Amino acid sequence: MGPAEPEVSTSSGRVRGRVEHGNAVFRGIPFAKPPLGDLRFQAPTRPDRWDGVRDAAQFGPQAPQATFPDAPPADSTGEWLTVNVWTPHVQAQGLPVMVWIHGGAYMFGSASQSGYDGTPFASAGVVFVSCNYRLGTEGFAQIPGAPANRGLLDVVAALRWVQANIGKFGGDPGCVTVFGESAGAGVIAALLAMKAAKGLFARAIAQSVPGTFFTPALAASVTEAVAAAAGVPATCEALRGADPLRLVAAQMDVTARMKEHPEWGAVHITPTPFSPVIDGEVLPRAPWRALVSGAARDVALLTGHNKDEYRLFIAAQGRLGNITEAEADTVLDCFAPAPDGPAGYRKAYPDEDAGGLFEVAFSDWLFRMPTLHLAQAHAMSGGTTYLYELTAGAPGGPFGACHALDLPLIFGDYSDRGGLSLTGTEPPAGFVALGDLMRSEWVSFASSGKPGWSAYGTEHRTTRVYDLQPDVRSYPEETSMHLWERHMFDALDLR
Repeated sequence: MGPAEPEVSTSSGRVRGRVEHGNAVFRGIPFAKPPLGDLRFQAPTRPDRWDGVRDAAQFGPQAPQATFPDAPPADSTGEWLTVNVWTPHVQAQGLPVMVWIHGGAYMFGSASQSGYDGTPFASAGVVFVSCNYRLGTEGFAQIPGAPANRGLLDVVAALRWVQANIGKFGGDPGCVTVFGESAGAGVIAALLAMKAAKGLFARAIAQSVPGTFFTPALAASVTEAVAAAAGVPATCEALRGADPLRLVAAQMDVTARMKEHPEWGAVHITPTPFSPVIDGEVLPRAPWRALVSGAARDVALLTGHNKDEYRLFIAAQGRLGNITEAEADTVLDCFAPAPDGPAGYRKAYPDEDAGGLFEVAFSDWLFRMPTLHLAQAHAMSGGTTYLYELTAGAPGGPFGACHALDLPLIFGDYSDRGGLSLTGTEPPAGFVALGDLMRSEWVSFASSGKPGWSAYGTEHRTTRVYDLQPDVRSYPEETSMHLWERHMFDALDLR
């Protein structure tokens, strides 16, 4: 096991961790300078070196955001850009590496959230890394004179830190798998299309990929709304002079009033005013276009979604069974793809009431079909692709196989998440066993490139179905697949 406080020399200085559950754990290691002052709204830069030994027992602060119930508020030092490492042993060599990228609508979350403990992965023989990145206005606002997609550039910087340092923690820099859920999966989809990320990872796991990527014009319009809510001009100089938490308050005000901006198109009926921007430089093309042209053909991809994705949000608002026909009409008008539009959905799902149509259309547009199309694009280019769907229902309430249910399963943490108990405090043994299976197949993919089932192909749509009785069969959501087969996911623009 080694010493109780193991030490490792990194490219910026020596760090001291702790032994927990038989693994060495290092928290809060900077991978970039604090992005404040002249560095605010700029690309990340390498951290300063330090003398002596830096204690790495505590997580670094989260990026500015509205506070989660289980997370401390962001501090004023700006030391948000940190990584955390769990390793079976610092003297190990050549272990597979898994880098977790958290979700949260590009506005919330951090690597320090409860439920993201790396112990189950390190105990399975993996070096587990998690990282923070800038969120909301700091990370994704389109600001004149500032590089776009600063949150994506932060993740690239974290992956460069992994390449330079992970060997000292027992990991193999040539065997890195990035994995993430929701916005974290959106970040991974973007990384697959970015030249700056080329060669920084060999495999990728994208769980519930969101389909929201913005044009610069749409992103700039959101920035103007946030700046107006903050009472400052939408310029780099003015925004740089505003307190980060003042901008957080402004972006939350904008989020609460999205429906006042019909010019934002389909985005205006979502609670998501930020997304990666197809700016032509940092992110040259939408991930689906990039992958179908072979941009990431050399990266093995495992991707999938949950069956009842959007039910989480409906249930969290207490609206199950209370969706009106008018609301269903609005969602179908905004989301239903050509050529058949809303009529196509009503014909394809004749037994669904207003709530059912609302849920399936939102699930398809936001997560299910973007994920499927990402798998299809990668497979069409000759990239090795594995697809899954989680269909097991949450044992803790009326959530079904909702968004984020995969998180307690793969991390093995069944505590409440943001005040919602998806699994109950003591989930059934079969549900826990399903999570153990998913985690073992994630680790197998990270270690060997093979999760344990056949690859997905455009003719044989082989899909791992995670139910209480797991199975492998053709992609289950065939009805929605056919509705969306002529659609090309691309950057969302101003209406």
